[in-house]
Amino acid sequence: MSEIHVCSVDALPSGEGLRVEAEPAVAVFHVGDAFYAVADMCTHATASMSEGYVDDDATVECPVHAARFCLKSGRALCLPATEALRTFPIVIRDGEVYVDMGADALSEAAE
Repeated sequence: MSEIHVCSVDALPSGEGLRVEAEPAVAVFHVGDAFYAVADMCTHATASMSEGYVDDDATVECPVHAARFCLKSGRALCLPATEALRTFPIVIRDGEVYVDMGADALSEAAE
């Protein structure tokens, strides 16, 4: 398992995102009681998803062209994006947030 330390649970407020330098770069979001990790680069245009608008329904809006993605599945929810974001499992251990880069989970849009 290849885990990358992100921050402490308390360091990332709910409704916020944080870019994690990795290969590939990852955006970590805190929504309510959950944390999510997706590839930081929008699948439609060159934009950092960590700078996007996070909604309470666990979606994030790209800061460039307003494409929306589900943080749970990575699924593209509206145009102009049509490709899903890659997702990564989050591990919470001893009050610290980690991204499991070894899981290599690419989420495809269901249906």
